[in-house]
Order: sequence, then C-alpha cells, then structure tokens
Amino acid sequence: MSSVTLDLIVEGGKASAGAQMGTTLGPLKINIGDVVNKINEKTKDFSGMQVPVKVIVDTETKEFKIEVGTPSASQLLLKEINVKKGSKTPKTEIIGDISFDKIVKVARAKKDDMASYKLKSQVKEVLGTCVSMGITVDGMNPKEVIKKVDAGEYDEKLKDNI
Repeated sequence: MSSVTLDLIVEGGKASAGAQMGTTLGPLKINIGDVVNKINEKTKDFSGMQVPVKVIVDTETKEFKIEVGTPSASQLLLKEINVKKGSKTPKTEIIGDISFDKIVKVARAKKDDMASYKLKSQVKEVLGTCVSMGITVDGMNPKEVIKKVDAGEYDEKLKDNI
C-alpha cells in the first residue's frame, strides 16, 4: 500500500480547500470537498483554535483517513479563559486567571503530546505555559503554583497519576 500524508494546521471547523491541500490532493484525484467536510466535522469542537490534522491517502484505492491532534496547550488555555491571545509582556501584563482544575484538564487533554509521562509533571509543563502567556492560576503566579505542586500541596487532585 502506497500512501501520501499531508500535515495541516487548520482552524477548528473551518478548513478550506487551500493551495496546500489542492496541490497535494489534486493530482491524486481525491475529492477535496469530501476531505474538507470530514476535517471540519472532526474539528468542530475546537472552534476558534488552530488544530493539527493529518490527511493520509491510500494512492491505490483513493481512500483517505483523517487524524486530528489536539490544539497546543496555549490554545487550550486561551479557550478556557476566553481570551484571543497571550500577553506580549507576561511579567507585567496578566491576561486572565484560570483554576488549578482547568490546568489539570488541559494537561490531561495534552498528555499524549507531552514529554512527561506523569500527570504532576504534565501539570507543571502547562503551568510553565501560563508563565509565558501572562495567566495566573487561582490568583497566584504560576511559578508559586509550581512550588506548591512540588511540595505536594496538590497531590490529592493529582492522585490518580502523580
């Protein structure tokens, strides 16, 4: 089986038949409209976020498969606090506040894409993203929250996979 893989970043639910898709899929005689519709159907829950998508085409049968990744941690954080973009000066400008429970939610959503295997470490990665975006956690600087995570203060909330 010979296949072609096309890696895309699309806005959730709003993919279109752009140049990248057309130049790759056109010569393969794949119905680009069907591909776009399938991508939009699979990414609709990520509306307003940039989502990684793989289109895998079997060049012999002309069948295709769509694999949808998860948006970046920063995109998920922005959605959770309902803000369009992060701070340009995160040390001085705070763009929002998020609960620790939502940090855990984002870490769980990104678990397959993270370098860490343990939830505690994954949460710390997401907290690091909060630092660079100007997002506080339960009213605290994320660096303070990281220290509390290290001290075990959140172990009860992370108990299923510390």
